[in-house]
Amino acid sequence: MKAKNVKTGIALLLSATLCTTAMTSCSSAKKNGTLPDIGRSVALFDNFSYKGMDDFYVANPLPDEGSFYNPILPGWYSDPSICTNGEGDYFLVTSTFTYFPGVPIFHSRDLVNWKQVGHVLSRPSQLVNMEGQGVSGGIFAPAISYNPRNHTYYMVTTNVGAGNFFVKTEDPFGEWSDPIMLPDVQGIDPSFFFDEDGRAYIVNNDDAPNNRPEYDGHRTIRIHEFDVNADKTIGPAKILVNKGVHPEDRPIWIEGPHMYKINGKYFLMSAEGGTGGGHSEVIFRADSPMGPFIPWKNNPILTQRELDDRRTNPITCAGHADLIQAKEGDWWAVFLACRPINGTFENLGRETFLMPVKWSDDGFPYMTQGEDLIPLVVHRDGVTRDEKVTFGNFEQKEEFDSTALDLCWMTLRTPADSLYSLTKTSGYLTLKCAPVSAHEKKTPALVCRRMQHHKFECSTRMLFCPQDSTEAAGFLLFKDETHHYFMGVSRNAQGPCITLWKTEEDGRQTLAEQPLPEDAKLIDLKVISAGTDYAFYYSTDQSRWNTLCEKVDARYLSTENAGGFTGTTIGLYAVKN
Repeated sequence: MKAKNVKTGIALLLSATLCTTAMTSCSSAKKNGTLPDIGRSVALFDNFSYKGMDDFYVANPLPDEGSFYNPILPGWYSDPSICTNGEGDYFLVTSTFTYFPGVPIFHSRDLVNWKQVGHVLSRPSQLVNMEGQGVSGGIFAPAISYNPRNHTYYMVTTNVGAGNFFVKTEDPFGEWSDPIMLPDVQGIDPSFFFDEDGRAYIVNNDDAPNNRPEYDGHRTIRIHEFDVNADKTIGPAKILVNKGVHPEDRPIWIEGPHMYKINGKYFLMSAEGGTGGGHSEVIFRADSPMGPFIPWKNNPILTQRELDDRRTNPITCAGHADLIQAKEGDWWAVFLACRPINGTFENLGRETFLMPVKWSDDGFPYMTQGEDLIPLVVHRDGVTRDEKVTFGNFEQKEEFDSTALDLCWMTLRTPADSLYSLTKTSGYLTLKCAPVSAHEKKTPALVCRRMQHHKFECSTRMLFCPQDSTEAAGFLLFKDETHHYFMGVSRNAQGPCITLWKTEEDGRQTLAEQPLPEDAKLIDLKVISAGTDYAFYYSTDQSRWNTLCEKVDARYLSTENAGGFTGTTIGLYAVKN
């Protein structure tokens, strides 16, 4: 770790350390150590902090040690899938689209306390053809399963730019295999089912029969038998569900299927209704994995679409679920949903929720019926909550003292390891001013994390000496290629400056700009989110915050405005463009 006297000395030495010209790298100074040489066209980030401040958690403290907040994974953790090895270990994965690494994997022993233990897709060889895809392309709806016969975990998913594939491992805490393609499995959202008799299957969303949809959103659920020894499908696919639960109503987007065998019956569970406000989960039952599958009379088994949008703390868009039976015998479901502000918009994306499963008198599982609300506070008997949990208001502080980024950090499309370093200047994240911007479908010099609260505070300390007006570095609030805010230090004709830019589909707009002292190479940056708007601040003396811009519209970065399948991220960014 870097010595504390060096870090405090940086602030004291600021006034004596000058960028002598815009084209000369900043000099070094010493006080009980060496001030890092910034060098040309790089930015050094000394630290990073993120603090959640949502009102609900403040006003509603958890009543006991067995209680937890929904969502269990706040922020953009969409399309959750869960499995168990039957020995008390649970594993959960979610989508990552075009972010790298791909598919975070979480582990728990009690379904309440979760810890990220890695990424399933951690190597470039597992994430091909990412460049050129938009942020909402890439990896869709990963499904994780465990086959007790060969003690192997499988994760199957769709890469929009390459097709359907799976990876496998006997150690989910370690590395996973390179992709094994499934050329006969078309469409999206594949999921494995390993039957008790040793046979295996893949269910997935696919086109309408004969590729002739009767309306927009007309899809099917199909099944393929799978040869575990040969790692490939067997024979032709069969349609299990055409259109959805009520074909006469022209249901849209039957997708995200999972199959289970429970008490001798086969259940096929799928999302239906699209990913917006009409989202839901439905279920079918059969005596064979090949059907025929009969829908439950009381479908959907999970939705909030019929509820009043004006209700307090609304949860919307619920669906895309997966079931798990705990070792104690009780059943639970993970699923995605959204938490819009005042029922209008949200920037957090689709989040991962957990709630208990009930069983009907006629033997069907369900989570909600009628006007049932998805609970924001849930209790599980026999569980003691850890100090470090993934939910509620929490704080993350990063000193960049390690040789590897924390698991919460991501880049776009590739590892970007030629653009950042944690070892070039020990104790700092070094970012090169790359000639690729976040507006492009390539890999910019961006290291980011998910926004996980409506209200939060985020700050960093940056050492940066821009060479000219093309270079900038600072905070990026990123929804997609054409919707982001960038608070960056740069230069204009008058000298150093700090600017807030808004990127739009047809270009970039300057929202605010302030001059900086010529010798101000050490800059503190801060973003405060009030949920509906953002405020941007900076400091050049490490004691007094200056306002760059306030009341900046947060809705601009929302899915309601920008579209897409991801939530908003916030990160450290450097560009030369």
